[in-house]
Amino acid sequence: MLTFLGFAMVITFMYLIMTKRLSALIALILVPILFALFGGFSAKIGPMMLEGISKLAPTGVMLMFAILYFALMIDSGLFDPAVRKILKLVKGDPLKVSVGTAVLALVVSLDGDGATTYMICCAAMLPMYSRLGMSPRIMAGLIILAGGVMNMTPWGGPTARAASALHVDPSDIFVPMIPAMAFGVIAILAIAYMYGKRERARLGELHLPTDDIDHSEISVSQFPEARRPKLIYFNAALTAGLMVALIAGVLPLPVLFMIAFSIAMIVNYPCL
Repeated sequence: MLTFLGFAMVITFMYLIMTKRLSALIALILVPILFALFGGFSAKIGPMMLEGISKLAPTGVMLMFAILYFALMIDSGLFDPAVRKILKLVKGDPLKVSVGTAVLALVVSLDGDGATTYMICCAAMLPMYSRLGMSPRIMAGLIILAGGVMNMTPWGGPTARAASALHVDPSDIFVPMIPAMAFGVIAILAIAYMYGKRERARLGELHLPTDDIDHSEISVSQFPEARRPKLIYFNAALTAGLMVALIAGVLPLPVLFMIAFSIAMIVNYPCL
């Protein structure tokens, strides 16, 4: 009976969300309560909900501050030099464009937000695909492959959900997966190379009129006033330190991201 109720609950709130009858937030609050009442748990709903909140709170805090941290790093311009370098190197060679797309997607998807990754990668690379005559499906495929690997980070979602279900710290799941993620990155670059070689054979290497464009002003930050180019080295060191502390398990992940975000905010945007 509980299994039936569980699957029926998932199907119900997915249907309500996909048909846009309810927002995800409202559906995920009300539908489980209604099914709990239907299942005869009316007397236990309060304690059960509070117990669920207490178990999931650390994961929620970790996700929130991780997304805030990486969003801050993107807006401050930490990844701009890498993006500019990629765009400068690819030029009119389909092979370089394909590999550059994969590298860019891997870098940008570090924040675990798929929508941001697509917006940035499409804005940067799609015009180049159009000018060269390359298939945009290659770009879409490489971006989603990169997102699949980088989504294994604790702040990407699946790892956090697995940690919540197993009642362990997300780092206990994430750290052993790092070798598999590294292999996944290598595999994506190999696929990008294969696609690029095929497109190069089909189209040839072209010299575009825009090959000599100055890329110094290109940025993945959506807010020009938020960029902090003078703090790139500090932000890079802070991010590297955060990753080392995360892998070493110096502190629980929620605490690490709260501290890192607070330091980054104070240094990058000291004016309240």
